[in-house]
Amino acid sequence: MKNILLASALLLAAPMAAHAACSATDFTIQDFKVAAGSSGLSSKMTMKGQLVNHCAEAAAAQVEIQAKDASGNVIASKKGWPAGTTNIGPGQSVEFDLGRQFHYDPNMQTYAAGIASVRAW
Repeated sequence: MKNILLASALLLAAPMAAHAACSATDFTIQDFKVAAGSSGLSSKMTMKGQLVNHCAEAAAAQVEIQAKDASGNVIASKKGWPAGTTNIGPGQSVEFDLGRQFHYDPNMQTYAAGIASVRAW
C-alpha cells in the first residue's frame, strides 16, 4: 500500500517538475534610454525601456536601475515591477519608465538596467 501511495505522489508531482520556473535570464531589457529635463525648479528624469519575456511561461520581472558616477560607483539604485502584479505572456513585452523614482543628481554619469527578480503572480 505504501508503494502505491508513493508512486501516486510521484506521478502527481512529475508534471510540476517538468516545467522549470522562469529566471532572470529569461527576460531582457531593450531600448533602455535615460533623459533629464527641467521644468521650473525641478528636473524630471525619464528611464524608459521595454521588458521582454523570453520564458515559455507567463511571469513578471522586477527591473533594477542603477545610476553611477564617473568612477562607476553606484550613487542611486531603484527597483520596480513594470507590469505590476500582472504576468507578461511568453514572447510579450511591456514598456516602462522608472525615472520618477529618481531625483536628478549632476554626478549621475552612467546608468545600468537589469533584472532583479522574477515571479509568477
